[in-house]
Amino acid sequence: QVQLVESGGGLVQAGGSLRLSCAASGRTFSSYAMGWFRQAPGKEREFVAAISWSGGRTYYAHSVKGRFTISRDNAKNTVYLQMNSLKPEDTAVYYCAADNSDYGLMSALQYDYWGQGTQVTVSS
Repeated sequence: QVQLVESGGGLVQAGGSLRLSCAASGRTFSSYAMGWFRQAPGKEREFVAAISWSGGRTYYAHSVKGRFTISRDNAKNTVYLQMNSLKPEDTAVYYCAADNSDYGLMSALQYDYWGQGTQVTVSS
């Protein structure tokens, strides 16, 4: 019912910025909460940021708080992750996900749909 495609990843130097986009197709996009997760080689998938279906509430992992900003544009069926002050430890494949609920957004188990990911590499 919902398909997600991430874009905007790439190679940047430490301290630089990237903006990831997640384009959604399918019905009732505005009814879904959206989240960003990341997974580095040999590591488990971890929560990065989430935004409620209304856009009124946002959540961030402690490791990115103050550096990353999640936003959504329901008219464009798109969610964004603005990443500033990037660090080498931010290197990972970043995934967007959609959840037809407004709670438990920091848990990957709550999400019903996933994109295929976009690679972010931060050089030191």
